[in-house]
Amino acid sequence: MNGNNTLEEEIRERSFKGNKAFYANKTLFKSNFLSRKSKLILYWPVIRSVVVYDCETQVLKESIMQRLSVFERKIIREVFGPIKEDNCNWRIKIDKELDQLINKCNLINYVKAQRLSWNRMPENSTVKKIYECKPFTRKPIGSPKHRWEDDVRNDLKI
Repeated sequence: MNGNNTLEEEIRERSFKGNKAFYANKTLFKSNFLSRKSKLILYWPVIRSVVVYDCETQVLKESIMQRLSVFERKIIREVFGPIKEDNCNWRIKIDKELDQLINKCNLINYVKAQRLSWNRMPENSTVKKIYECKPFTRKPIGSPKHRWEDDVRNDLKI
């Protein structure tokens, strides 16, 4: 979260930093000497880690997941380039082709996996004790907020 407690702004800043990381290493990603697998191995720790830093501890709305997916597809399209068709025309790869290239290891699935690993904390850990602590205050008026725990349960259902 940033100073204004808005995750959308934080994700926008992270996408900007991910773009900076990509364009700083663009010569490597555009190189013909590196295989696609090598480019993916370079993409995951360099760019993906910058973009999804701290996302596993936040509640991700549909708009945020959409923004992360669009960012990732943009970068993957840049890395793998267009396809030459039979009639000598070039076209960009569609989303299904991109999913096949990255073996469905996209940002959203990565964040969900990280979130599930957070949920398996040891019982005696301080973080788990604080998480399960019940404060002695009244509940706020209105409908309950969307919680991180609800997101984890939804991830387990899928």
